[in-house]
Amino acid sequence: MKKTPFVTLEQIQDIVKTYPTPFHIYDEKAIRDNAMRLHEAFSWNKGFKEYFAVKATPNPFILKLLQSCGCGVDCSSMTELMLANALDFGEGEIMFSSNVTPAEEYVYAREIGATINLDDFTHIDFLEKVAGIPETISCRYNPGGLFKISTDIMDNPGDAKYGFTTEQLFEGFRILKEKGVKNFGIHAFLASNTVTNEYYPTLAKVLFEVAVQLKEQTGAHITFINLSGGIGIPYRPDQEPNDIYEIGRGVKKVYDEVLIPAGMGDVAIYTELGRFMLAPYGHLVTQVIHEKHTHKEYIGCDACAVNLMRPAMYGAYHHITVLGKEDQPCDHKYDVTGSLCENNDKFAIDRMLPKVDIGDYLVIHDTGAHGFAMGYQYNGKLRSAELMLKENGDVQLIRRAETPKDYFATFDFCDVLKKMELE
Repeated sequence: MKKTPFVTLEQIQDIVKTYPTPFHIYDEKAIRDNAMRLHEAFSWNKGFKEYFAVKATPNPFILKLLQSCGCGVDCSSMTELMLANALDFGEGEIMFSSNVTPAEEYVYAREIGATINLDDFTHIDFLEKVAGIPETISCRYNPGGLFKISTDIMDNPGDAKYGFTTEQLFEGFRILKEKGVKNFGIHAFLASNTVTNEYYPTLAKVLFEVAVQLKEQTGAHITFINLSGGIGIPYRPDQEPNDIYEIGRGVKKVYDEVLIPAGMGDVAIYTELGRFMLAPYGHLVTQVIHEKHTHKEYIGCDACAVNLMRPAMYGAYHHITVLGKEDQPCDHKYDVTGSLCENNDKFAIDRMLPKVDIGDYLVIHDTGAHGFAMGYQYNGKLRSAELMLKENGDVQLIRRAETPKDYFATFDFCDVLKKMELE
C-alpha cells in the first residue's frame, strides 16, 4: 500500500510561484466529506454533535468550514474560547475542556455560553466562587488503571493528569445537583490515536454503564455523554483506517443494550475529534535544499521541527512522498532533516525513498492536525503559511507566513532593537 498526495508536482510548482515553501496545505473537499461521513455514522442519535478539538488545527478558516458542516468546537484555553466566540459559535456549540484552569477562563466561558467540562473535583468549589455554577455542566471521568480492548492494553489512564476518580465523580454529581445543576454530561478520553473500530464502542460501554449508575444513585439528569477524541488515523501506509460507519454501529449497539433499558434513550452523544477530522487532509510541503554525505545520507529541507514537531517530540512516523517520483523504486536510505541546532530535528530516520535531488519537493503526509498547531520559534525560526486547496482547485491563503517583525513583536514596549529595520 502507499499514500497518495492530494496535490501533484505540477500543482506545487504553480503554488510556489506565489507561496514559497515550506507551507501546510489542506484539502477542503476531503475535510467536508469526512465531516459528512461522521454525521451520517451517528445520525441514529438525535442529539449527536461533533465538537472539533480546536487545539488540533486552530485556524479560523478551518473552523468556519467545520461550522458549515454542523460541527461545534472544543476549547481548552482563553484564546481558543476567544477564537470560537469571534467566529460566532453560540451557546451549545462550544465545549470548554480545560485543566489547571485560571479563574478568568471560567468567567469568560460562562459569559459566552460555553459548556464547562470540569476536569477536577476541587474545581467545583473554585468554579462556584469565581463564576458561579451553571445549570448545565459536564465532568471528566478517569477510571484509573489500564484501558484494555480484549487483552490489548491501549493506554494508561491511571497515569494521566486528567479527570475525576470514580468516587469523586459520584460525589461531584451529588454536590453539583445540590448546587442547582439540572443537566449533566460525562466525558472521558482513555486512549489516544487508536486504529481500531473497537475503541469507541468499548469506551461507550464504560461511560454508559457509569451513567446508568449515576442516574440511579444520584438522581442526576444526564443529557449527554461525550466520547471525546481518540479515534486515530493510519499514519503508516500498511495500517488499515478506521471505519467510522462500523464505529457508529458499534456505539449504537451498546447504546441500545445499556441506555435504552435504563430509560435513557434521549441521551445525546458528543465527540470531540481532532486528528480524525483533519490529520489526513493536510500536508506539509517542503523543498530539498541540501544533501549531506557523512556517516549517513542526509536530505536537508527548508522545513524543520518548528513546522512539524511530532517526529522530533514523539518519534512519530509521517509518510513522505517525493513529488514526481511516486512510481520510482524506494532504493535509497536517508535521514530527512531540518536546520535546527538539535539532532532530533528529523522528519524521518533511515527512510527508504527514491533517489532525492536538490530542488525536489517533498510531501509530508497527515499533518492536518497537531501539525502547524504545535509550531514554535526555537532558533528564531518562523512559522509557515497555511493554504487551503479549494474544491474548485484554487488555492486560498488562510494564514500568512510569519516575518521577523512578528518574531520581535513582543519587544514593541521598548527601543532596545531600534537599529533593526523591520518591515
